[in-house]
Amino acid sequence: MPLIDHIEFAVTDAEASRRFYEQALAPLGVTLVISRDANGRTRHGFGRDGYPSLWIHDHGTPGDGHVAIQADSREAVNAFHQAALAAGGRDNGPPGIRSHYQANYYAAFVLDPDGFNVEALYLGA
Repeated sequence: MPLIDHIEFAVTDAEASRRFYEQALAPLGVTLVISRDANGRTRHGFGRDGYPSLWIHDHGTPGDGHVAIQADSREAVNAFHQAALAAGGRDNGPPGIRSHYQANYYAAFVLDPDGFNVEALYLGA
């Protein structure tokens, strides 16, 4: 069972953020699972295997935050970083070992269109 069931946060523009996350998270095997529009509010759920674990919505005030998404390899972390930058994200830490966390903590960080910190990490050797 995963440590986190889901995470949700507000964004300024749900459609712009949807496009960003679809492209940036594809190398990690994360896809758009569901989109809902109700009462003038848009929500998008992303996940693996049909289960939306990451939700973004356009009702609320975007704020500081962080989400870490597990990758299957260092190559997937690298691909995430490249895809996120190509999707308009801003570098917040290039792929590499973060030994201050753990000896094999390989991660990359990007800021999404609202400045939300998104991390991809791989803990294998």
